[in-house]
Amino acid sequence: MTETDEPGLTSGGLGVLSAEARELYRSVIRSHGRLHPADADGAVRGCLHELTDIGLLVPDTDNPEVLVAVDPGQLSVRLSTAWQRKALDLLNRAVSLPTELQELAESFRVPEQTGGTIEYVRGKVLINQRLGQLVSSCREEMLAAQPGGPRPPEALAGVIDRDLEMLRRGADIRTIYHPSTRYHPATRDYVASIAEHGGQVRTLDEPYTRLIVIDRRTAVIPVAEDLNLAAFIHDQAVISYVVEEVFERNWSRGLDFDGTRTVPPQVVSRLRQTIIDLLLKGINHRVIARRLGISERTLARHIAEMREEYHVESLFQLGYVLARTNPEAIESTEAFG
Repeated sequence: MTETDEPGLTSGGLGVLSAEARELYRSVIRSHGRLHPADADGAVRGCLHELTDIGLLVPDTDNPEVLVAVDPGQLSVRLSTAWQRKALDLLNRAVSLPTELQELAESFRVPEQTGGTIEYVRGKVLINQRLGQLVSSCREEMLAAQPGGPRPPEALAGVIDRDLEMLRRGADIRTIYHPSTRYHPATRDYVASIAEHGGQVRTLDEPYTRLIVIDRRTAVIPVAEDLNLAAFIHDQAVISYVVEEVFERNWSRGLDFDGTRTVPPQVVSRLRQTIIDLLLKGINHRVIARRLGISERTLARHIAEMREEYHVESLFQLGYVLARTNPEAIESTEAFG
């Protein structure tokens, strides 16, 4: 072993020499401190490994095939210093190891193993910022259920580039809208753009919950009706349940929407039935239009087409005919006057 070699272990353990190895070392000293390993028999070779491992015998500088004895006093000082340094390093690592692995330990326990967390965010600005961060990092899939009427044109213009970039990255986008969005030009343009790049949209005329799921790792749901408080759910069990039992069930009942102006007959029929129900309850046109997420002009067109379908001239007559065909849905027809 040379001066620069790292001290090793003996066959008997750290710093422990067998009686046979000690006797062999003394024999080497008596032989002028030199030994030819080739002359050693089988019984001696095991002791040689002990002496070379600890550094009491090292190859001669001039003739590496010959082993020479090293001063045990100098060797003990060098080994003692090196081993103390190693011991101190191991002690420091032992002390710092729990802290260094704490973050990984938390990742192991939460959320994959023992359940995740629910993060509550208050305020629309903070909610949108937090949601924007998640959407920007989406790599696999974004699921969205957007109840109510069409989103404002400026809101759609603000997300179209982001969503197209997401689709180009290879992520999937599936969105559920209210059927009234089929009558909204800005929404039709948005849907047509993302559909061209692989995005999928369906409309559902049943009540459903607002929901956004990013990469099936985070689900976002509203907590307050005014949408000023949202829950960001990171628990994988909850997210799996929400996706399979809520989103996928609603998605399976929706009708495909690719942004075209053509509206499926069943959508028109259900929308007009809703208009009829609201008219029979005495709700005025402005409120109906707002509730359905359509313009008053679109509502007026549907009413005009229904008047033509029922062969009546006025709202009063339409109300009368509708009341006769839907007697349970109305208490009076005063709203049509």
